[in-house]
Amino acid sequence: MDIESIKQDFPILKQRVNDEPLTYLDSAATAQMPTPVLKAIEHYYQHDHANVHRGTHTLAQRATAAYETARQKTAAFINAKQAEEIVFTRSTTESINWIAQGLSELIKPNDAIVVTIMEHHSNLVPWQQLAKRTGAELRLIDLNDRQELDLNDAARKIDSRTKVVAIAHVSNVLGVVNPILKIGAMAHQVGACLVVDGAQAAPHLPVDVQALNADFYAFSGHKMMAPTGIGVLYGKMAWLNRLCPSQFGGEMIDQVTQQTATFKPIPWRLEAGTPNISGAIALGAAIDYLSQFGMQAIAEHEQELAAYAIPKLLAIDGLTLYGPQDRHTGVLAFNLAGIHPHDAATALDLEGVAIRAGHHCAQPLMDYLGVNATLRASFYLYNDQKDVDRLIDAIKATKEFFENGFEQA
Repeated sequence: MDIESIKQDFPILKQRVNDEPLTYLDSAATAQMPTPVLKAIEHYYQHDHANVHRGTHTLAQRATAAYETARQKTAAFINAKQAEEIVFTRSTTESINWIAQGLSELIKPNDAIVVTIMEHHSNLVPWQQLAKRTGAELRLIDLNDRQELDLNDAARKIDSRTKVVAIAHVSNVLGVVNPILKIGAMAHQVGACLVVDGAQAAPHLPVDVQALNADFYAFSGHKMMAPTGIGVLYGKMAWLNRLCPSQFGGEMIDQVTQQTATFKPIPWRLEAGTPNISGAIALGAAIDYLSQFGMQAIAEHEQELAAYAIPKLLAIDGLTLYGPQDRHTGVLAFNLAGIHPHDAATALDLEGVAIRAGHHCAQPLMDYLGVNATLRASFYLYNDQKDVDRLIDAIKATKEFFENGFEQA
């Protein structure tokens, strides 16, 4: 990939921050949008802005066609069996909440729900609340000494009482790709439902939900170059039909009398109210943009950047890198001895380098690692080795400032 050419597609990356050229390394939180996606949003509002599914006039028909085309593109992107297995939501968080709420009638007091210690809060708290409401037991799979999932622990905790196994495809802190096929086989062997949080995977890796044999798979548009406020819930049709809708009203109804209502089929049954039409259309444009490069090429590019960055990071005295060091996605979490992550991130921002600092919505994992927070740099297809070099230089300048700056001042 021609990264310099790709960078030109992202107007936001051309600015200066704190009088320094912007180096954006926070794509795990939110990715930037290329010009084709921005133009797709603009075109919708300038030419096709109308509500979907209900109108017979030309604008409504065009908006509906564009919205449903985005559903078809999304299905093809993750190799769903049919477009109707794609439900548009606001986010990964909403998708997982809908699953947890929709399955609540299937969970009994003696059942177990299994997640992992590395989960984002969005794939932990909904299951905590479901366990609390139903009296089910919540179990967390631990890590091994390489900070990968402990498959022996998984085998112990996924048993005949297990009804749901919920797991991140890729950790938003450790940068590891979890063995979904192995975990899924354990889940399906005992008849459990497999829920996969794909927020950090779908934007960065080739995803084939049929090959993964996931019962549900959730991800967000804003992490893959679409706007905020659009998310995807994929489900096998049999499982989607078992979900009780969590919202009722316009869009999802079929027939309504004074006392009764019937609902549309999946996926429209789960999409109550006016959806985020422009967000879905922009997601389709983002999928087009990513697909021209190929997700395998994007994954390999990010892994090459991680392989380039890791030895440079480990060469910095006092830096601790989390996750396995021999294989990594483009997510690198680390700490600098004696410097709070928030202070370090602020100092890096003064150098024009944007990275994340905090617990990354993974507080149980932070507790497991024995830290309150970490720094996190994350790469995407618009980053290159020059961006890594700027990160390394900024970290070194930050260390020097905190070690010597105050005395000199």
